[in-house]
Amino acid sequence: MGVTETFFERVWSVAAKVPRGRVTTYGAIARALGSPGAARTVGWAMRAAPAGSRLPCHRVVKATGELSPEDAFGGPGVQRLLLESERVAFDEHGRVDMKRHLWIP
Repeated sequence: MGVTETFFERVWSVAAKVPRGRVTTYGAIARALGSPGAARTVGWAMRAAPAGSRLPCHRVVKATGELSPEDAFGGPGVQRLLLESERVAFDEHGRVDMKRHLWIP
């Protein structure tokens, strides 16, 4: 009998593939996994990523380019700093420039 991956593990597998300098969305990951209505569950999976996993969770954003709530990365501005360190550009409203940086799994 084989081991079946949980939905969260499948989310983490996709998130691990997001290239440096690019972002994807909760919905894009859900669609890639064949569960188009599960964007919120993808968000829960990202919050539940194991500590020390080195997953690039900061590369997963809302479809509008908005970042995660401030507490998701340990403090205000942390996610943005991580993305800026990868040369991800933001618009005047603080959203990721999705035309330049969106990666679809």
